[in-house]
Amino acid sequence: MHFDTKVVRWGIEPDPSTGAIVPPVYQSATYVLEQVGRNKGFDYTRSSNPTRQTMERCLAGIEGAAHAVAFASGMSAVDSVLKLLSAGDHVVSSDDVYGGVSRLFNQILTRQGLSFTYVDSSEPARVSQAIRPQTRLIWVETPTNPLLKITDLSAIASIADQHDILLGVDSTFATPALLRPLDFGCDIVVHSTTKYMSGHNQLIGGVVLTNNDELADRFHFFQKSIGAVPSPFDCWLTLMGVKTLSLRMERHCANAMKTAKFLQQHPKVARVTYPGLPSHPGHSVASRQMKNFGGMISFELKGGIPAGKKLLNGVRLCSLAESLGAVETMITHPATMTHVDVPRQERLTRGLTDGLVRLSVGIEAADDIIQDLEQALESL
Repeated sequence: MHFDTKVVRWGIEPDPSTGAIVPPVYQSATYVLEQVGRNKGFDYTRSSNPTRQTMERCLAGIEGAAHAVAFASGMSAVDSVLKLLSAGDHVVSSDDVYGGVSRLFNQILTRQGLSFTYVDSSEPARVSQAIRPQTRLIWVETPTNPLLKITDLSAIASIADQHDILLGVDSTFATPALLRPLDFGCDIVVHSTTKYMSGHNQLIGGVVLTNNDELADRFHFFQKSIGAVPSPFDCWLTLMGVKTLSLRMERHCANAMKTAKFLQQHPKVARVTYPGLPSHPGHSVASRQMKNFGGMISFELKGGIPAGKKLLNGVRLCSLAESLGAVETMITHPATMTHVDVPRQERLTRGLTDGLVRLSVGIEAADDIIQDLEQALESL
């Protein structure tokens, strides 16, 4: 089955009682047992829910995974992966990760005995050099947030295999429409379903996917024990959003390429980072590994934080908002918004400068997006 067909049909059957083509929302906290010790597959929605089960089956299918385990947010999905580890274990992580992941790793999990080494995972040699005897996990974002670095997953998977280490990948920016990390030998894939998967800025959610039966059992145990699960209605909304994922990603990618080329030529923009541009250091890897280059752009303004604030306050069509991956174009200043909790010196060392702007390109007409950016840039 082609991917375009999978996103519409995979795991979804007409409702057996009514024939409804859209699956129902099972908005129930509990289920009546047929008798002691015997149920119809469900007993309590924290453990399992028919709507969530349908969504998990669908997401596993489009990712090419044997198992999908849904969580209440992308961050709770990331946290579930780290719960595989024990005090004293070590993680090698991409240096450019979402600010919420940095907060989780540095301010919470270090207090529980985990340690982290951050490296530029777009250079496999650095990942290899950072591995210790205590290393149990390599954590990668590709493309990264917000610098859009590209990691060669086959190369990192080979390193992980050599050392018998798990490899987890946050593939939120790419989605399975553009990249399926499990096909490259990765063990675990995470998505914030808040973003492109649902695509309409109407819910919070996350999912962990794997082909490993033992890992899947542990993730289901975490899901049930901790209870950080999405509501049935949010699962239903995700199912509805996924149906247009392929079409939306085509438009996101086309708009982003056109917008990146415009920004690249603008005199008030110092640098544009987009994997689809030949100037991107990871362009060749992205071309080989991904089906297209995504809807995210980062660009550097001349003028630092004052210029960034003026630009973001000057846009009219683009929405000044923290999130990404939805039909609306959204613009963010990482230094003062998404990555404000990252110490400034650490930000600068990573290349996350004061003048960096992150743009999540929506599916509006590309010319309207460009016109809005142009009028805002002219005000600088």
